[in-house]
Amino acid sequence: MAQDQSVADSLKKIYHEGKLKGEAKLELLRNLSFNEVNDLELSLKYATELIALSKLESNQLYLYRGFRQKGDIDRLLGNLDIALNSYFKAEVAAIKAVYISGEGIANMCIADTYSEIGNSNNAQIYYDKAIKLLRQTDDTVRLATALLNAGDEAFNIAKYDLALQYFEESGNLFKKSNYLIGSAYNKGNIGMVYAEQGNNSLAEENINEAIKILEELEDYSPIAEYLTYISDIYLKKGDLPTALDYTKRSLNLAKKYGLKKQISESNLQLSELYEQAGNLVASYKYYKEHIVYRDSVRNLETVQQMADQRTNFEVSQKQTEVDLAEQREKNQRNMTIGTAIALVLIGIMAIGLYRRNNFIRKTKQIIEEEKERSDKLLLNILPEETALELKEKGKVKAKKYDAVTVLFSDFKGFTSYSEKLSPEALVETVDFYFSKFDAIIEKHSLEKIKTIGDAYMCAGGLHDNEKDHADRMISAALEIAAFVEETKNDMAASDLTFDIRIGINTGPVVAGVVGTHKFAYDIWGDAVNVASRMESNSEAGKINISENTYELIKDSYDCAFRGEIEVKNRGSLKMYYVEGMKSSVPA
Repeated sequence: MAQDQSVADSLKKIYHEGKLKGEAKLELLRNLSFNEVNDLELSLKYATELIALSKLESNQLYLYRGFRQKGDIDRLLGNLDIALNSYFKAEVAAIKAVYISGEGIANMCIADTYSEIGNSNNAQIYYDKAIKLLRQTDDTVRLATALLNAGDEAFNIAKYDLALQYFEESGNLFKKSNYLIGSAYNKGNIGMVYAEQGNNSLAEENINEAIKILEELEDYSPIAEYLTYISDIYLKKGDLPTALDYTKRSLNLAKKYGLKKQISESNLQLSELYEQAGNLVASYKYYKEHIVYRDSVRNLETVQQMADQRTNFEVSQKQTEVDLAEQREKNQRNMTIGTAIALVLIGIMAIGLYRRNNFIRKTKQIIEEEKERSDKLLLNILPEETALELKEKGKVKAKKYDAVTVLFSDFKGFTSYSEKLSPEALVETVDFYFSKFDAIIEKHSLEKIKTIGDAYMCAGGLHDNEKDHADRMISAALEIAAFVEETKNDMAASDLTFDIRIGINTGPVVAGVVGTHKFAYDIWGDAVNVASRMESNSEAGKINISENTYELIKDSYDCAFRGEIEVKNRGSLKMYYVEGMKSSVPA
């Protein structure tokens, strides 16, 4: 049964009259929640009222329907953890109502949510459970849907042969039930598997059949995705113009129907295709569009990451509650039976102990995985030595370093340029440059400290015993300056016309962590201030270094003495421009 807003609108009058009681009122709330598609918060209100009334009247069937509807709405709203909680409660109610089809559907919804979160292991477990339950019913379409979704999950983790097995069975069931939209998804998914396996002719044949059906049904979201797969097929054939044509069709369709995720993915693919064609201006244009739409769907990704950070312990507890509820009911029925049944209960207890031990083992594994994820996140924020100290002692003691090389950079004219841009385009532009700076800094084993607006700060000589940090910093600075110049030249047709100023100094600093919430690693000292002055007294496209740094790198790099320059609050300082690596460096 399809959702229909007009049905909800027609039922609202009956709802506000308040004359219906008992199961009639429950059915009214169910239909109102299901068909209210324009206002999801209102739909959620109806589902919550259905749950409360079902509990009051001890009606387990409608309690199942209420929790399942609530889970569906929270899933659409991006509240994936809350949706999981509702689906587990729906499963419990379906068991109590002896409604096997509902129990299977609830498990399929749990599996779909785990798949959306990115937890493939749990998704496969609950798909298997759903399929096993639905095989006991006459609900062919639901069984086929569970098989289709399980196949899609197998495809996501590159188990292509298993995916084809699921799709073959689901396709036969959809065809038997004359369920066209299910057949279309099935054909399209089979085509994507063949594409990944390199069987391009079968891939194109199946995907085109799926698109034909979906166009008749006016279901455009999967069409946009399937078109990009056909584009990949032609790219592998070496037919770049046809690949571009299919990706443009995908982008136009996604834009027409507001499919933000597919808009982002199609723009990214066009950017990569134009890069292969040697058209860097067009490639950059589509890459910028990809960034804009990627950021617009990041809320869902953030929810997924938050859900991944859970240990799944709470969800596993809920499953344990379901198991215990089943066991209690079995025990109540079996208490009146004699000695033979007692033996069966002993067997059930043995199974329970096995499951409990298995649950403890899995929980320990989950905790270890979450600990590893937490460690990686901490290392992404702090240097390894500092992160270890924070974990062991709960705080970080400030540390003095006798010789550290500090770099500052900023973009000339960035303030006036930024006033002409939208916030999204501004962030996108800064991200484009700083992502490359990060890669260069990491390549030379230097430490990024922070960014402030268009200013970028990094240091060398922290947390390592290498004495060549000044040389490494100069090498990195030359790469950064070259990248900015190259980008400006490549993007001559765009509005990206930055020049960069770079300043470097070497000297003693103090390093440590500041704050207790949203803490940050930072460095302080006269060397930092002088490095900042080197940058502010530099010129566009130049690398300005202090006398301290010059003495360390003069044997490796050609430098031009600028003289002694008056610096605010510092007096006169000797400065040098780095011109490049010496053609012959002494051994």
